[in-house]
Amino acid sequence: MPFSFTLSDYPPSPGVYLMKNAKGKIIYVGKAKSLRARLSSYFRSEAGHSLKTRAMVGQITAIDTLLTATEKEALLLEASLIKKHKPRYNVVLRDDKQYILFKLDKRHPFPRLRFTRRVERDGAAYFGPFTSAAAARKTWKELNRIFPLRKCSDRALLNRVRPCLYHHIGQCPAPCVNEVSREEYAETVRRVEDFLSGRSAEALRNIEGEMLAASEVLDFERAAKLRDLLLAMKKTVEGQAVAMPGFVDLDAAGIFASEEGFALCVLFVRQGRLLDAKSFVFAGFGKTDAAEAAISLLTQFYRPESFIPPRVLLQKFLLEGGGHSVAEGVEGAETAEGAGGAEGISALAEVLTERRGGSVRVAAPRGRFERRLMELALVNASRAIDEARARERETPLRLMEKLRLAKEPGRIEAVDVSHLGGRGTRVGQVVFENGKPKKDAYRIYAFPELEGSADDYLALASWAKRRLKSGPPWPELVLVDGGKGQLAAVERAMAEAGGADLFALASIAKSGRGRAESGDQIFRPGRKNPMPLAPGSRELLFLQRLRDASHDFVLGSQRRSRKKAGLQSAVMDLPGVGPHTAKVLWERFGSVEDMAAATLDDLRDLPGFGPKKAAAVLAALSGIFKNA
Repeated sequence: MPFSFTLSDYPPSPGVYLMKNAKGKIIYVGKAKSLRARLSSYFRSEAGHSLKTRAMVGQITAIDTLLTATEKEALLLEASLIKKHKPRYNVVLRDDKQYILFKLDKRHPFPRLRFTRRVERDGAAYFGPFTSAAAARKTWKELNRIFPLRKCSDRALLNRVRPCLYHHIGQCPAPCVNEVSREEYAETVRRVEDFLSGRSAEALRNIEGEMLAASEVLDFERAAKLRDLLLAMKKTVEGQAVAMPGFVDLDAAGIFASEEGFALCVLFVRQGRLLDAKSFVFAGFGKTDAAEAAISLLTQFYRPESFIPPRVLLQKFLLEGGGHSVAEGVEGAETAEGAGGAEGISALAEVLTERRGGSVRVAAPRGRFERRLMELALVNASRAIDEARARERETPLRLMEKLRLAKEPGRIEAVDVSHLGGRGTRVGQVVFENGKPKKDAYRIYAFPELEGSADDYLALASWAKRRLKSGPPWPELVLVDGGKGQLAAVERAMAEAGGADLFALASIAKSGRGRAESGDQIFRPGRKNPMPLAPGSRELLFLQRLRDASHDFVLGSQRRSRKKAGLQSAVMDLPGVGPHTAKVLWERFGSVEDMAAATLDDLRDLPGFGPKKAAAVLAALSGIFKNA
């Protein structure tokens, strides 16, 4: 039933709205300064709506609202609900990990430079972030080579009785056994902080002065050490790109959109130097969607434990509420309702200020250096979209090489089994073609004959035989969720049914070795050991995506089936409903959903129903459907 929007049902106050489809599932979460104005914009003329918005509006059957005191509270609540529900039509930042920072706890008499992913208000100095753990570790090793600081924990420092190996290779001054004074160690700490804070030129001048002073008093050993330190620091500084004059900390967030989707790129500038960058690609969203999602994305990106700079740059049209060609860059200014605007930016700045514990200004680029930064962010965002396209095109070919398939897997089917203690056994089959899901080809296979068996092997074997009977189009590869046992069950069933050579098989299973990156292994028929796919490789991530899609699909079907069975059983328990009346209801309406949507007049027209019985049955039907 189409949703009927009534303007007076919604208040002109800030809050969050949750759009639901016919199944009661949340498909979109949004926030607004005025719920009435924002929601009415969805149900006016469709001319300005993107394809995604038109598709979403066509599925709405209900809208729930949650009122807040301010737009800032609405923004925080929106981010929390998006993370919880992951609605289909929201842009969700799925990268949950925090980036690596260097932490220098200067309150300790002998601080060490260590990794952390959380910023705490503990008086320590933080440097970063680094999006690549490998790059961060390489930098850390280089810093420890140049500036020898202790590596051991506080507990080890207190209990050690002789210097460790790091001392013998010249990378630790051994404060554990008093080989270095506090004053000398503090001098090294100061140099590390100067270097990481961007004051490298000043640090280099100071060390050069110390070197000359040591040589003048004929302390050639100290002068030689300072010379080596000076050369090592200069070599490292040469690799740092100067982005801004002065010791400026800021991030530049640029959004670039194309017909296939959009990308967000964030550049991290610390102490005037471009430190790192991170890009996210969101396929299937249009240019208007990108503008509308910008504030929500940044709220998800900058969490309370993140390192947040005092200044964040955004494209000018986002600050003005614009929503047109994001690809045109810094100066775009065409308007579109709900995209952002001064109120939304003000709420975002409040949230970031609170999370940082200090003032944060969200603004457009100003001056030559900041405009150049934003242009660089847009170039990187555009490149991220191009790379995503290239990866999609290359994935089937790379899978063919890595899995040693006879031909490129243009069509891949992934299957998974779901049941509840052997009841309601189902096998879900999802289809990807050329790296993209083909949802109209998804299938659910039910096996009532296996009721009570709880045998995943038998369910997969039964699926294989039914899949062969259903005929083409045949996939080039079938991915089974499970280990070598599940794979062998499907292989054996295909051979028995005479379809052993129709398509290739593989399975994906947890290794149980504890490391998240190596937690999945890929098996192929005829091989004892798993296929050599590197942890975190593009091919393994793609196969994990297939596995997850099949798991979510079959689990959702299984849950809906249990719910429907429970509702059907509940109909028989209604007061005044026996087998005959239940049969009349099922013949007239066909589903419990249609029964619950029936009016009193609809029920009074049924044979054997009077006014009292119709009213009682209607009330009971509404009750069981509401509680389901």
